[in-house]
Amino acid sequence: MDTKTLTKEVKSLQESVTVLKESYQELIDLNKSIMDRLDKMPKPRDRGPSSTRTMTDDDARAVMFGGRLHGLSHKDAAKELGLSYGQVYSARGGYTFQVIHDDAEKLKKEAEAAEAEEKLKS
Repeated sequence: MDTKTLTKEVKSLQESVTVLKESYQELIDLNKSIMDRLDKMPKPRDRGPSSTRTMTDDDARAVMFGGRLHGLSHKDAAKELGLSYGQVYSARGGYTFQVIHDDAEKLKKEAEAAEAEEKLKS
C-alpha cells in the first residue's frame, strides 16, 4: 500500500472510532435518562413478608375464623404465620380454601335454622 491509501484508511478508521464514541455516549445518556425515570416512579406497596411455606387448612381456618389471628390485618396475620399477604388475602376472600368457606357457610346456615326453630318452640 502506498502512503496515500494508508492515510485514507487511517482517516476512515478515525472517523469510525469517532462515530462509535458518539453512539456509545448516546447509549450512556439514554441509560441514565431511563434510570432517572425509574427512580422517580412510585415504589410498589409493601404487602408484608414473603411466604416461607405453604398455607395449610389449619392456617386458613385460623385466619378466617380463629381467635387472635382473625382480628389481625392480612399483613400482620401473614407475618405471624410465616405466610405471604397474598395467601392470607386469598384465603379470607374465598379465592382459595373454598371447601373451608363452604363448610363455614353450611354450619352458619344450620345454626341459624336451629336458632329459628328454638324461637318457634318458645
